[in-house]
Amino acid sequence: MSAAPVEHPPQDGSPTQLDVANRLMEQNPGHRVEIIGGVIVVTPPADGPHARALSRLTGPFMEAGLGGGATEVLQGIGVWLPDGPEDYAIPDLSLVDADLDEHVVKNNCYDPVIFRLVLEVTSSNYNNDLKSKVVAYANARIPVYVIVDRKHNRIHVLTDPAQNGYDSHRVHAPGEQITLPPSIGAEVKLDVEALLKAGQPRA
Repeated sequence: MSAAPVEHPPQDGSPTQLDVANRLMEQNPGHRVEIIGGVIVVTPPADGPHARALSRLTGPFMEAGLGGGATEVLQGIGVWLPDGPEDYAIPDLSLVDADLDEHVVKNNCYDPVIFRLVLEVTSSNYNNDLKSKVVAYANARIPVYVIVDRKHNRIHVLTDPAQNGYDSHRVHAPGEQITLPPSIGAEVKLDVEALLKAGQPRA
C-alpha cells in the first residue's frame, strides 16, 4: 500500500483542499484520503496481512474492557488536526471517549481531545506513519501513538506529546511484551511477535 501526495490546489477561487480531498475519495472508493501537513495523501486499500494485524490488535483493547463503556475502540475514524486549516488524518485504529458524537468538528472528523490513543499499521508508505503522523498526532496532543512497523519488524510506542514530536519513544522487538500506559483507561498488553507475524504474508 503506497501513499501518493497531491499538490495544493490553486488559491484564487478554486476548490479548497478539503473539496479536492473529498472529490478524490469519491473517485477512488476504498482509498484513504488525508490532509497532513497541508499535503493531500491518497492511500490505496490495505492488503490482507495489514487487515489481519489490525484485527488482532483490536482484541487486547476489547478484552481490557475498553469497548462499549467509557471508551470505544474504532477503526477508520477521522481526527481533525491543528496543523493546518483543513488538516485531518484517519488512523487505522483509535481509542476514543464514548461521547465522540458530541465532538464532531468538520468533514466527519472529531476533535483530537477525545482520542486517548491512535494506532497505525505500516504499509509501503511507512515513512508517513513514522514521520509525518508523529508530528501531526503530537501537535494534536494525542497522548499515545502506537506504530506497528512491518517494514522494520518493530512496534513503536510514543507518549508524552510535545511540539512536533513525542518526548518518549520506545521501540519494541519480537519476543517483548508491551504494557500500554494506564492513562488509556485500562491495562492493555501487546505481544510484539504475534502482532508482527499477523502482519506478514503467510507462506
